[in-house]
Amino acid sequence: MFDYDEAFSRNLGWLTPQEQQRLRGARVAVAGMGGVGGVHVQGLARLGVGALNLTDFDSFEVANFNRQAGAAMSTIGQPKVEVMRSFALDVNPETDVRVFPNGLDEHNLSDYLDGVDLLIDAIDFFANGLRPALYCAARERGIPVVCSAPLGAGASLICFKSDGMSFDDYFGFAGCDDLTMAVRFMVGMSPRLPQRHYLAYPEIVDFVKRRVPSLGMACQFAAGMAVTATMKLLLQRGGVKGAPHTEQFDAYLGRHYRCWRPGGYRNPLQKLAEGIVVSRLKIDRA
Repeated sequence: MFDYDEAFSRNLGWLTPQEQQRLRGARVAVAGMGGVGGVHVQGLARLGVGALNLTDFDSFEVANFNRQAGAAMSTIGQPKVEVMRSFALDVNPETDVRVFPNGLDEHNLSDYLDGVDLLIDAIDFFANGLRPALYCAARERGIPVVCSAPLGAGASLICFKSDGMSFDDYFGFAGCDDLTMAVRFMVGMSPRLPQRHYLAYPEIVDFVKRRVPSLGMACQFAAGMAVTATMKLLLQRGGVKGAPHTEQFDAYLGRHYRCWRPGGYRNPLQKLAEGIVVSRLKIDRA
């Protein structure tokens, strides 16, 4: 017999009983069930978050095995959103899970964000055409957004609050082509680019063909950072800085970086970082 209080009793100490109940009453939306999204769902389920909105239109395949939660021989061909829905309900059968199996577009954003307390962006690295509309819709509703990217053997984190710098002002996607958006997204998530120091096989990276490497442990780090920030924001504990602040932990280098980039993409240091990415990866922006 399932008992919520018993299931999440080991959270107590780091959480008060009152805080655990607040998480039980919270609804978090996770956009994307791929590299990091599924691990976010695992973390949120173990934290005892009581309601989830999940979306993804893709199904599991063998190429997902190195990093994606839910990817296994037994789930090949199954919709990612249904596999992760089942996981959340296996951990907490009381979870109110709403699924959006056809992904997101301008027609269902309102329904997707209905009643949501916080949004975690875990959509594909290259799905930047959707991001501005998603972040704008969240901002209009006063919903904070957390985004954590797996990078090298670590992860980075950025948060957008409704009363702080907007996604558009930080990343500057307006009027950009797909390639420029991808470069700006990488630099915006990782202003210091520490992972560039140990990229062993840069030839495999191809922004035009939308191919970037990703390690399983980096996805675990990303989920740890995102779910921790989510917990702090939901419980109003403070200490979570919004954009243009970012942080990045790199386990390979044993370093933790905190960056502040006023002006976002307009900052000269961000422009310099964009040039480094283009040069290092031999990206042709012609």
